[in-house]
Amino acid sequence: MKLVYSPDYQVDIGPHVFPTEKYRLVRVELLDRGIARADRLIEPEAASWADLALVHTDTYLRNVRLGELSAEEIVQQEIPWSASIVQGFRMMTGGTMLAARLAVHDRLAANIGGGFHHAFPNHGEGFCLFNDVAVAIRALQRAAVIARAAVVDCDVHHGNGTAMIFGTSSDVFTFSMHQQHNYPLFKPRSTLDIGLQDDTADHEYLAELDEALPTVMAHRPDLLFYLAGADPYKEDQLGGLALTKEGLRERDRMVLQACRSAGVPIVVLLAGGYANHLEDTVAIHVATIEEATRVWETSNP
Repeated sequence: MKLVYSPDYQVDIGPHVFPTEKYRLVRVELLDRGIARADRLIEPEAASWADLALVHTDTYLRNVRLGELSAEEIVQQEIPWSASIVQGFRMMTGGTMLAARLAVHDRLAANIGGGFHHAFPNHGEGFCLFNDVAVAIRALQRAAVIARAAVVDCDVHHGNGTAMIFGTSSDVFTFSMHQQHNYPLFKPRSTLDIGLQDDTADHEYLAELDEALPTVMAHRPDLLFYLAGADPYKEDQLGGLALTKEGLRERDRMVLQACRSAGVPIVVLLAGGYANHLEDTVAIHVATIEEATRVWETSNP
C-alpha cells in the first residue's frame, strides 16, 4: 500500500493541544515496525491556490495567502497564522489529493495526515485551514477521474465544514459519526449523521457503524474518504467517547472490509487525535495504517 507523507506536515503552532509532531512519529513507527517501506512513501506537492479555489472563496484564500486574517478569524480557526503553517496545510491538502489519485488506481492508499473537516469555504475552524477532502473530491471530479464520492468521518467531532460544502450535492455522500454533545456547536446536516451520547463505548459504537455502512455503500461511490480519527479514544483530551484501542482497530477493520467487499477504492486519512499521552495517539494512527495494509495484502495476494 502506498503512503503519502511530507516532513512539512509538522508545523510550529506553538504550545497547543494539536500535536503536529504526530505525523513524523507515525512515519517513524511505521518504518521501524516494518509496516511500511521507505520506497512506498511518496512526498506530495502542495495544493495549488487554483486547487483550493475549487472549494474556498477568493477572499478567504487571499487573506490566508497574505496573512490578512482578522483577529476573530484567527480565534475561530484556533491556530496562528504563519507562512510555514499555510505551507504545511497546503502540503497536507496536496497529500490528500495525491493519496486519492493513488487509491483510485491501486484501490487503497493513505495520507499520513489530512482530514481537516472543520474548514468551510469562507473560513477555517477547529485547527482546520483548508478542507482537504472537499478539495480532493472536487479536483478528481473536475478531472473526470471520479463522478461520485463518499466520506466516512469517524472523528469524534462532527464534520461540519464537509457537511456544509456538500450539503446540496447528490454526487457526494457525507456520513459523520461523532459525539453529539461536543464541538462544533453548529452541526450542518450530513447525508447521514449519527450523534453518539457521551461515554459511548466499543460495543454500541461498532453496532451503530455496522448498521450505517451499507447505507453509505448503497450510494455506489467511485471513491471513499475515510477519516480515521484517533479522538474517540477514551483518554482523548478533546473527546468524550470511551472507545478502547482495540475498539478503534475494529472500527478501522469494519470500514476497510466494507469497502473491499463493495469494490470501492478507499483513501485513509488520520484526522484528529489528542490523547493525554502522545504515544497513544501515535499508536492508534499506526494501527489504522496496519489494518489498511492487511486489507491490501488480503485483497492482493
